[in-house]
Amino acid sequence: MKLSKKTDYALRALFTLVEHYKSKPIPIRELARRNDAPKRFLEHIMLDLKSQDWVRSVAGVHGGYALAKDPSKITMGEIVRHFDGILAPIECVSVTGYKRCSQEPVCHFRRVLLDARNYVAGVMDRTTLAEVYTREPVRSSEVFSSEFIDGDGI
Repeated sequence: MKLSKKTDYALRALFTLVEHYKSKPIPIRELARRNDAPKRFLEHIMLDLKSQDWVRSVAGVHGGYALAKDPSKITMGEIVRHFDGILAPIECVSVTGYKRCSQEPVCHFRRVLLDARNYVAGVMDRTTLAEVYTREPVRSSEVFSSEFIDGDGI
């Protein structure tokens, strides 16, 4: 699974709004600056988030964006599926993007990809923005753990 830039920027902006939940709205210029996102692109993303009732906008000098929903009521799965569609690593194990493969009856690796889909979807659907916000950021040592050092392409 690979997140699109659109999903990446949406999540960045949402976590800035989680940080300021129940405080004053954050102007789009500030959201773009804090999240190293192109302002014009972020404007479209914020309108999309607003159309899903995840954020609200406030007009005026002290306006901007704020969460419209409690962050404990928004899951990572909802956000990723909205922007990127399916979570499945391959079409033959997708529910919404399913495409039949001629090798389905004899494919041995499809099971692993189905297990990966189920695991990722489960984690994403159980994890709320509020939960994620309470966790520590990932350290480089975790990404480059010797356990995965020979895993080219990870």
